[in-house]
Amino acid sequence: MSIFISLVGLKGLIFVVGGLVFALSYKYSLNIFDWVEHQTYGTRTYIMEKLEFLFIDIPQDKVTYILLAASVGIGAFMFLLLGLFGKWLIGIIVGSILAFIGFKAPRMIVDFLVEKRIKAYSGQMVDALQLLSNGIRAGLSVPQAIGMIVDEMPAPISQEFNIILQQNRIGMPLEECFENLAKRVPTEDNDMFVSSVNILRETGGNLAETFDTIVDVIRERVRLQQKIDTYTAQGMFQGMVIGAMPYALGLIYFLQDPSSMTPLFTTVIGFIMLFFAVLFDLAGIYIIMKIVKIKI
Repeated sequence: MSIFISLVGLKGLIFVVGGLVFALSYKYSLNIFDWVEHQTYGTRTYIMEKLEFLFIDIPQDKVTYILLAASVGIGAFMFLLLGLFGKWLIGIIVGSILAFIGFKAPRMIVDFLVEKRIKAYSGQMVDALQLLSNGIRAGLSVPQAIGMIVDEMPAPISQEFNIILQQNRIGMPLEECFENLAKRVPTEDNDMFVSSVNILRETGGNLAETFDTIVDVIRERVRLQQKIDTYTAQGMFQGMVIGAMPYALGLIYFLQDPSSMTPLFTTVIGFIMLFFAVLFDLAGIYIIMKIVKIKI
């Protein structure tokens, strides 16, 4: 009788929990579907947009294959590899972790390349604006001065200004071309440059003097950023040392007594502890880097 009551109670609990899950899923179904789409097709769309910004031409099908190979492919390979040695449960855990990392890694790599390109663009702005100012002083129009930048400056700034010329040639107003530039390269210096150009073209004014002023502001910003980077370099180095210390200590323990470290890689509990240790270590490094990274 007690077993029957316990079974009825267990079924009732499962029914209640299932009903709550269904109700919440139904209520937030649109948000759930949006999240699923963002994590699947949305990731591919995001990567394609960033690759277009980077002037890297990769077909959409290949990006899909790369995402599948980096996530499902690597996860399944590790699952089968550990399964051959009879460690199916460990294979599921390790395969799932590697599949998650593999699916997120391409987006992180693309973001790194985008940030690197934007930083290179910002470093070329001073020379480009000086060239633009000299061209306008020589009597050239703004499109002609932009053409000088396209011809004489290296990528990426020549590529971005070349897009302005191409859009203007097909009939797009120059003000809108500059606004598109600010959207593609969202930096404070770029926003200031685009806003100044558009305002002066509407109200009138000396563009050459304005560009000289912007150049001075950018130079001061770069000088201040370099000084801040110098002061925070010690904090970044300490953060990297603290982040690498657990791995160094683990290697030392493994070299001195391998049997004490073997359960960490051969048992389920060891994998779980290793996963959370790495997770907390990465979170600590991320917080330290956020603290020492100062934007101006």
